[in-house]
Amino acid sequence: MKPFTFSKSDKISKALSGKNDTVHFLAGGTNMVDLMKKNLASPDALIDVTSVLSDKIERQDNGIRIGAVVRNSTLGKHELILSKFPLIAKSVLAGASPQIRNMASTAGNLLQRTRCPYFYDTSTPCNKRKPGTGCSAWNGNQRMSAIVGYNEQCVAVHPSDLCVALVALDATVNVMDKKLKPVRIPFDMFHRLPGNTPELDNNLPANAIITSIDIPDNSFHRHYAYVKLRDRDSYAFALVSVAAALQIEDGRIKAARLASGGVAHKPWRWHQAEQFLVGKEATTANFSAAADLVSKEVAPLAGNAFKKVMLRGAVETALQNCLTA
Repeated sequence: MKPFTFSKSDKISKALSGKNDTVHFLAGGTNMVDLMKKNLASPDALIDVTSVLSDKIERQDNGIRIGAVVRNSTLGKHELILSKFPLIAKSVLAGASPQIRNMASTAGNLLQRTRCPYFYDTSTPCNKRKPGTGCSAWNGNQRMSAIVGYNEQCVAVHPSDLCVALVALDATVNVMDKKLKPVRIPFDMFHRLPGNTPELDNNLPANAIITSIDIPDNSFHRHYAYVKLRDRDSYAFALVSVAAALQIEDGRIKAARLASGGVAHKPWRWHQAEQFLVGKEATTANFSAAADLVSKEVAPLAGNAFKKVMLRGAVETALQNCLTA
């Protein structure tokens, strides 16, 4: 690990004034420290920002605001989250382990990098690690790779569970840029597809900082589910995950949300299936038809065709589980 300096900031303006390409912010450090150990991140300095950002979950006029340094463990047990936005708790408790959730911050969860094995293996080419060198997974081990939204530049997937629920619930990311100007980014526009710049994971402005996340009020607190399929019950990232939420009135679906992790470079919304479900009865047949629509959108690679079958089953299971939440 490269030597670095460490400081704690007491003002957000001070933290932002010191930020540049070689100075990184630190909150929980659960991903940053790993990246530094593997020489994938080599900052000259780290600035601890836990004292300048909110660790509160607060009620707003039309929803809630989650502070950037709220711990994942707090999200999983907070009374307001459990009563009004339980899909958030369900997703975050499916991720990592209790020890990691006790340290991981909300903003850090959004910014964590892919767990693609080729990204971590510095002996192999990786466009995400070093642009222009190629994607080793394109003709390599594709078991954990994307099945939608990818290209030859990168087939890595975003690893977060929390982000799957946040994109399903139409969250907004609140940011402070280098000039102390507030910026609001709709969650579905925060993370990026690889395009021609696979090294960029998100649309966070250069040297900016996430301050909070807003989630608007909704009626999905009664019928929701999070299904995560992985190799083991802890310390494992999703092969496929599905966040599902339904608003049901008089036996019919008034609104639906479906999103997945483990399938793309960003948390993925299944808009076509959502639209299909609106106005339909909450039946096994309709859930199966929605799962078929999701399945038709994906294009697995040679090494992960099983994910298509797995995803279809996970969508149908998640929708069924919404009825028993």
